[in-house]
Amino acid sequence: MTGRIFDIKRYSIHDGPGIRTTIFLKGCGLHCLWCHNPESIDPGPELMHWPARCTRCYACVKACPVPALSKDQSGAVVIDRARCDLCGKCADACLYDAMQIVGREMTVEDVLAEVEKDRIFYEQSGGGVTLSGGDPLVQADFAAALLDACRSRGIRTALDTAGRSSNGVLDRLAAKADLVLYDIKCLDEARHREFTGVSNAPILENLKALVAAGREVWVRIPLVHGVNDDEDNIRQTMALLLSLETVRQVGLLPYHSGGLDKARRIGQESQFRKFESPSEERIAAIEAAFREAGFDVRRGG
Repeated sequence: MTGRIFDIKRYSIHDGPGIRTTIFLKGCGLHCLWCHNPESIDPGPELMHWPARCTRCYACVKACPVPALSKDQSGAVVIDRARCDLCGKCADACLYDAMQIVGREMTVEDVLAEVEKDRIFYEQSGGGVTLSGGDPLVQADFAAALLDACRSRGIRTALDTAGRSSNGVLDRLAAKADLVLYDIKCLDEARHREFTGVSNAPILENLKALVAAGREVWVRIPLVHGVNDDEDNIRQTMALLLSLETVRQVGLLPYHSGGLDKARRIGQESQFRKFESPSEERIAAIEAAFREAGFDVRRGG
């Protein structure tokens, strides 16, 4: 069995307790307009171009068999994405990583080989492995096999998810993980649809079901100015979490615009929007409000 991975980050300290290795799986059921990993949404491979790294040697243009690459009048390499078949020959020819295929097939054993390199850090810090994305629910069978393999080796695991699933997929994976990191974007249904492309109703029901089943859940909230940092949304979010009783860990993730650069590099800039982070004063006020309500709050994860 293989899964499509677009990144592996070692020594992560924001994706659960302790020092962790975070495995980023491709594919997501949401399309958040502020997404900081836009290359994670499409489950298939994508071509990412880094113009700043390009030396204009044109090895990629010569290697492209279609051809989908050419030079414009200024000498810059341009990509005809409608013609590109993602063969990867341009990336193989580029000596400067200006062309990259995002999303590589890996077996469970391939991933574990990377994970095992940092076992000593997990043991010393209480860390482990976090499956993220995208959303691991999109590659549920591979995620389940990876969680099982980690458990068989005594490595603790966390599942980072936006919670959009059906047919018991989320419950099946959560049962195999030691911790679920659960994203809540916005409580207002219409606003959630506008900014993520989907309803929040099943997401909120799945959260309640996870807690009722006794799963350990940490909630994470991206803070995006004009989307979910208003008093009404924060108040509703706190009320929801207080009603769940066992959820006490809250991570606040202030928006940053780095995702737009990556969207540009995969030719998808028009599919996303630039937002603003709430002011430092507003973030501090939200953090204080959650603390006063009895939550253990972390900024950044």
